[in-house]
Amino acid sequence: MPPSDLDRIKDKVRLRQYDRSAHAMEEMAEDYLTILDVEVAILSGQVIRVEKDDPRGTKYVVVGTELDRQTPVGVVGRFASSGRYLIITVYEVTEFEG
Repeated sequence: MPPSDLDRIKDKVRLRQYDRSAHAMEEMAEDYLTILDVEVAILSGQVIRVEKDDPRGTKYVVVGTELDRQTPVGVVGRFASSGRYLIITVYEVTEFEG
């Protein structure tokens, strides 16, 4: 059975085969999130939405909890043509998504 999209995303994070956009880094700083918070959010998270309308590729919205295991964090990303995972933006979830 082929791995799910979430499994593939988590594998890229575990193997450190991901990149962050400048926008993602700015949003992390605004919400006082570290890269460890983002990694934990992805590894603890679930794909809540798949967006296929972007010509650059399918985007995955993953929501999990940051390092404190309480604060919900959303991470939007896509698989790049290089095979790496690109984190496009990151945000603290302030209302229910789903």
